[in-house]
Amino acid sequence: MYRMNWRSNSFQLFVLLLPIIHGLASVYAAVLSQEYNSDTMRLELIHRHSPQVMGRPKTQLQRLKELVHSDSVRQLMILHKLRGGHIPRRKAKEVLSSSSSRGSDDAIEVPMHPAADYGIGQYFVAFKVGTPSQKFMLVADTGSDLTWMSCKYHCRSRNCSDRKARRIRHRRVFHANLSSSFKTIPCLTDMCKIELMDLFSLTNCPTPLTPCGYDYRYSDGSTALGFFANETVTVELKEGRKMKLHNVLIGCSESFQGQSFQAADGVMGLGYSKYSFAIKAAEKFGGKFSYCLVDHLSHKNVSNYLTFGSSRSKEALLNNMTYTELVLGMVNSFYAVNMMGISIGGAMLKIPSEVWDVKGAGGTILDSGSSLTFLTEPAYQPVMAALRVSLVKFRKVEMDIGPLEYCFNSTGFEESLVPRLVFHFADGAEFEPPVKSYVISAADGVRCLGFVSVAWPGTSVVGNIMQQNHLWEFDLGLKKLGFAPSSCT
Repeated sequence: MYRMNWRSNSFQLFVLLLPIIHGLASVYAAVLSQEYNSDTMRLELIHRHSPQVMGRPKTQLQRLKELVHSDSVRQLMILHKLRGGHIPRRKAKEVLSSSSSRGSDDAIEVPMHPAADYGIGQYFVAFKVGTPSQKFMLVADTGSDLTWMSCKYHCRSRNCSDRKARRIRHRRVFHANLSSSFKTIPCLTDMCKIELMDLFSLTNCPTPLTPCGYDYRYSDGSTALGFFANETVTVELKEGRKMKLHNVLIGCSESFQGQSFQAADGVMGLGYSKYSFAIKAAEKFGGKFSYCLVDHLSHKNVSNYLTFGSSRSKEALLNNMTYTELVLGMVNSFYAVNMMGISIGGAMLKIPSEVWDVKGAGGTILDSGSSLTFLTEPAYQPVMAALRVSLVKFRKVEMDIGPLEYCFNSTGFEESLVPRLVFHFADGAEFEPPVKSYVISAADGVRCLGFVSVAWPGTSVVGNIMQQNHLWEFDLGLKKLGFAPSSCT
């Protein structure tokens, strides 16, 4: 899920990304104790159709409409952030060096399931926070930097603040007063006034002990208001063991409303920024994290893991892994890649090189919180034209699903009829997704081309449906992205 934000006095826009993926989620976070050198930290990805997060069953068309709506909102926020938001598009400072990433061979793995899409991502993870720990379901979002959850807190000091905790109508609430490890960030500190500015901290400070607040507002009308704190996160490992990660920056959201938060308890920030959970965990476990997204139409009980460090479960895939450069700190906190072009049926499409220039007005990012794949107009038109040629014998169907331009009656359709699409990277690496990742099922007997147009100049986004059925490894220390086909089971 992409994060697009703007800040106006007391209001700041915070846009969540999550992983990876039908959209990114919640996270089971923790630190691997030094005594368990062979453990892996895994966050289970909860399926979007899982009964843990889904209410009454919805039709495939209803789910796709929700997905397209949330993607459209997210893309607007991303565009605002990259072109005119609070943080200008610029090269950011490094937050994880290659030397620090070699500090440990440990790893952590926690279950991660795809989840229902409500505008901020589609893959959830179980997240345990506090002492004693309390459990939540968060959106895993590579497009977001802050990890936050619904929260209730009563300040014990008479000089702390005159604000009152707001009632939260939500299924789970973090009761901060019950946690002995909960420590607020005072608004008078440099951390609040300077370091957390990029996370949309508020400037008002009525008393020295008032917690550092934030006010996130989304383009769809959703809001999240709260304050920052440091907490302890816990994850359960094999054989019933537990590990703790201390002083994790979290957001205590006392009030939030809107479609974006109908199912999730909050968001796990996996973006490339100093205070994201991805950086906090990766710096302890080899400087890398990975995930594998199951098919978005798979059984509701199918899941996989968000992994920090190296995992024995993926060792068999390493020999088949393809690597390309991971561009960090260039497009805000997003994970960018150097794309060179797209071929269909073995023929390179005529797409201007400027479209892929991450240092210029273009570029491409991977976003686990966006479901569909967004291409800027100079790339979108050639891709759509080339794919439509193979579908001319199928009757075009008009569907009320927003920006999805081309849908057709799929009676008699076979994936072998569609020429293969390949993403080509500047260093020679190639990513060939399965046909079902870009000719997606919309309803019984109806399929659609799963691309959405983005205005030029702009940034293209590879969403989580395109990423599914592949293992993705983000090596932050060596600045490389690895990927390999996988069933993710």
